[in-house]
Amino acid sequence: MTHTPADRPPSRASGALVPVLAFVGIVVAVMQTLLVPVIKDLPHLLDTEPGNATWVITSTLLSGAVATPITGRLGDLYGKRRMLILSLLAMVAGSLVSALTSDLLSMTAGRTLQGCAMGAIPLGIGLMRDLLPREKLGSAMALASSAMGVGGSLALPAAALVAQHADWHVLFYGAAGLGVLCVALTLRFVPESPTRTQGTFDILGATGLSAGLVLFLLPVTKAGDWGWTSGTTLALSAAAAVVLAVWAVTELRREAPLVDLRTMVRPTVLFTNLASVMVGGSYLVVTLVLPQLLQLPGSTGYGLGQSMVAAGLLMAPLGLTMMCVAPVHARLSARHGPKATLILGMAVTAVGYAAGLGLMSAAWQSLVVVVVLGAGIGLAYSSLPALIVASVPASETGAATGVNTLMRSIGAAISSAVTGAVLAGTAHHGNGSTVPTLHGFRVSFLIATGAMAIGLLLALFLPRAHPGQRLRRPPPGSQRGPVHRAPRRQAPQHAERSEQPGRPDPRC
Repeated sequence: MTHTPADRPPSRASGALVPVLAFVGIVVAVMQTLLVPVIKDLPHLLDTEPGNATWVITSTLLSGAVATPITGRLGDLYGKRRMLILSLLAMVAGSLVSALTSDLLSMTAGRTLQGCAMGAIPLGIGLMRDLLPREKLGSAMALASSAMGVGGSLALPAAALVAQHADWHVLFYGAAGLGVLCVALTLRFVPESPTRTQGTFDILGATGLSAGLVLFLLPVTKAGDWGWTSGTTLALSAAAAVVLAVWAVTELRREAPLVDLRTMVRPTVLFTNLASVMVGGSYLVVTLVLPQLLQLPGSTGYGLGQSMVAAGLLMAPLGLTMMCVAPVHARLSARHGPKATLILGMAVTAVGYAAGLGLMSAAWQSLVVVVVLGAGIGLAYSSLPALIVASVPASETGAATGVNTLMRSIGAAISSAVTGAVLAGTAHHGNGSTVPTLHGFRVSFLIATGAMAIGLLLALFLPRAHPGQRLRRPPPGSQRGPVHRAPRRQAPQHAERSEQPGRPDPRC
């Protein structure tokens, strides 16, 4: 017999569930852009070389990439709310460590702990699937998924304001306070999911995936310092390929793998994850390019001469627009399906970047580009979890959405490296300073437009499904059923095991 989480009585979860989980996602995403306003001053603030200072950014990216799929799997096994709280506590600890130091090593350790909280976003999506009625699930997941962009955008003006008028350590004290608030709200308003998956935690798989991701992302994020063809970059890239290949072969042979690769190669999951790389990369381009264009002095001939805070405020509508399109996505997806909304979102994003090639001569033009890109990226972000959740068993929601979030992070890392290389390669050097050129900005936007075109092509390969079938479970026999704390009963191999006790299957 089968009872899906979407059929649970609405009274199981309070009305505060979705706002709380969305707020948690926004706070976690803030950690990724917390230091952007002071990034150029980090060598001085940490009394170190510029190449070393970038580790406080890279460490957060690496730990977030590693933690996301692992915490998702642990949530499926031992409880998503439990892992969500542990992730937030790691963020609080990391924020306090960073707030109390100006030492590079200690700061890097603190930032690594902050990055561990990135798994909170897929954990929140998994909790929504398990606790919300079906009619509320689409808009809720859209809001939670867009939290990555919303938090990153809203953090820019807030962090800039703090950095401009107070000691930069205040940023971390604020992050710790927000983390404590998230823990309190989660304990008060978010119940634990009763859904569990069968099996044990795959320590070998977690170790292999962690090593492979670090070996892959290190050369991606540091190639600008090391050189794209340097021996270190090439050696680490080759090592990453070998480790990930061995990891994949090992995972396929395990009964309870960290990531079920057979599920990951289903057409819907595979092409959604590949499109996620492009969507994640597209968000980073605008956040890297436009703030620099806005803050460059007018004496360059193309700079818009805005202050750090003004530039942050002009970027804030990116996140606000992403939040506003979440309910729009829910309506469009209910009528046309998440595949259609993903395609629409990427098309709007491509139009925004293409228009941005010519809209770089005034602050109001940047604002127009930001709003269009926010609408497009918001629709695309909102579609991704709906496609994943509709294609995997409820018992694998945490791990599958964790992998999808990881793919967006990988796209962001690649985009950051490529955009940085383009801007550095086209920069003007003189008077002891390096200034990005208008040509570099336009090339970056052109690359983002091309990435969206590739994403559109990938989305076209997604299987077509009737809108009414979204968020349904896969057919019997396609999943390993979850088990629960309630008395367990061995089910026949050809039938699905009960996901939640106490409710009969109408098919029985």
